[in-house]
Amino acid sequence: MLRWWISDSRRLGVEAHGVTRAHKWWFLRRMTQIFVLAIFMTGPLLGFWIARGNFASSQLLGLVDLSDPYIFLQSLVGRHWPILPAITGALLIAAIYILVGGRAYCGWVCPVNVVTDAAYWMREKTGLTRDRKLDKRTRLFILAGTLIASALTGTIAWEFLNPVSLLQRAFITGIGIGWVIILAVFLLDLFVARRAWCSHLCPVGAFYGLLGRVSLVRVSARDREACTDCGACFNICPEPHVIVPALKGSGDDTRLILHGDCQNCGGCIDSCPVDVFRMTTRVRP
Repeated sequence: MLRWWISDSRRLGVEAHGVTRAHKWWFLRRMTQIFVLAIFMTGPLLGFWIARGNFASSQLLGLVDLSDPYIFLQSLVGRHWPILPAITGALLIAAIYILVGGRAYCGWVCPVNVVTDAAYWMREKTGLTRDRKLDKRTRLFILAGTLIASALTGTIAWEFLNPVSLLQRAFITGIGIGWVIILAVFLLDLFVARRAWCSHLCPVGAFYGLLGRVSLVRVSARDREACTDCGACFNICPEPHVIVPALKGSGDDTRLILHGDCQNCGGCIDSCPVDVFRMTTRVRP
């Protein structure tokens, strides 16, 4: 039964290192996602307020203001000059993701990531391999579209459709269009294309991908000479194109995965049976 549950892309890692080690980064990510969601949910559901607000804007322990820099940017182009706490909150969040990786938000914080990972797992188990060709640049066009829409309407346009915000409201109220949006994302990833939402359409991921191009924390293919070309890292990676330069380079080519699309999720580390990859920094490649 356990063998059936294990993702095909982790199977070689499990055979080489065991179930626990082959799910180390996956487990850490899930605990982080649950912890972050719990911080926001304990107040509305239990009356114990750790953070007031939502993923877009909040105050932690009544002391620290946090603002999503993408929301902040939409507010600016919508001609709403934010108050000082929103400015400092956006700068703080931007600084954190410049440090740990822009799309670490996608892999470590965003609750919708759990839904898209579940859809990918279902694709493996059901043998669904059909992929509609979607252009990864679409998410950049959608990102630009949300900024234009904010400028034209004077609103934070993406918040009307943002699955993360809608999901949080649905958790609190128990009902709402949020569940419909989340189901649509799940079905999109399951039946239309592999990682259709996160890798091709989500403007939040596109924004944090741009932010992450300069981030400090990186995955390194430090021991790429040991690679056996088993393909496990490419199968598990939400953005497999980011691996190629670091893994297939030679000589003095950098072994760091530098592409902004990398989520620093550690999936390649978990799945690799010969320990090619490490979580590291630009300082110690």
